[in-house]
Amino acid sequence: MRSLTRRTYLQSSLAGLAAASSGKPASREPRAGAIQLTEVFGPGQHSRMRLAVQTGLKYAIATVAGRLSQVPRSQYLDTLAAIKREFESHGLKIAGVESDPVPTGKIKLGLPGRDEEIENYIAAIEALGKVGIPLVCWNFMAGLGWYRTNFEVKERGGALTSEFRYEDAEKQGLTQWGEVPEERLWDNITYFLKAVIPVAEKAGVRMALHPDDPPISPLRGIARIVTSAANYRRILDIVPSPVHGITFCQANFKAMGEDIYALAETLCREGKVFFVHYRDIEGQGRYFRETFHDNGPTDMVRMLQIYHDAGFRGPIRPDHAPTMEGESNENPGYAMMGKILAFGYMKGILEARGIPYE
Repeated sequence: MRSLTRRTYLQSSLAGLAAASSGKPASREPRAGAIQLTEVFGPGQHSRMRLAVQTGLKYAIATVAGRLSQVPRSQYLDTLAAIKREFESHGLKIAGVESDPVPTGKIKLGLPGRDEEIENYIAAIEALGKVGIPLVCWNFMAGLGWYRTNFEVKERGGALTSEFRYEDAEKQGLTQWGEVPEERLWDNITYFLKAVIPVAEKAGVRMALHPDDPPISPLRGIARIVTSAANYRRILDIVPSPVHGITFCQANFKAMGEDIYALAETLCREGKVFFVHYRDIEGQGRYFRETFHDNGPTDMVRMLQIYHDAGFRGPIRPDHAPTMEGESNENPGYAMMGKILAFGYMKGILEARGIPYE
């Protein structure tokens, strides 16, 4: 870890003063070499947006599937434009959308009606490109999304966090979809990618695949395939494209047992990391629990340095913060106070290391 000496502090301070005295107005577009700090919001979450802006955020990740699922494809463009205006009214530029822009349950399970869902997805990507939203964080978790077995684990000072315990998941038995083999998931993701990636490339929208969370296969009978670096390589090779890449969710790659320092560096240098989820866990594989951003086992300072040094310049957001005193735990991992703590922690690291961000 590089120490912050008096000399480096003075150098960074003088550089900052020089930039401040240049008289150039701050750009609302991403600066070359700047990581974009973001947080995820749904339309209508105005209080959360105001809090984020008060911490200094300029960028946001939007969830839009709820709105787009309520309108026909012919209204996707107008709906997305209205969401964009709503975010911009709070001073937030949308850097991307997360959790797929439209419902995808039939696509992932290969059920009747998946072609209609793919047509919706294609229309959403085209509309995103037209309104200038350049990124989709998507996943291929069939049947079950991100999954935990306990959401009330005590963290530091009694804060509430979540854990995954494989044995507890197995006790819950099969889901309504029964057993879904890995071969079916590979067929389904291939069918999806061949239809969607060429459209995304034409629209200028980057598709950033999120890992399975947890990266365990099968989970309650349903196979998962986005579970290793090797499987990521296989998926990227199905339809090679400059817009086909990765959401590097640190903790999920750690749960896989990967060397996340080496993997982050490699994938960033290859230009395949489009989006970063900055979080940490204690444990891996069949058992892990979420931690605060500043007290887990991962060297979080090193991770931010790796992203910068290896060329990552996209959006990054702190994910899955514990629920703190006075907050509701009705949406575990997404309460706001832990995120504010994380932003302060991240900004302190970035400034101390002289890593450009906005």
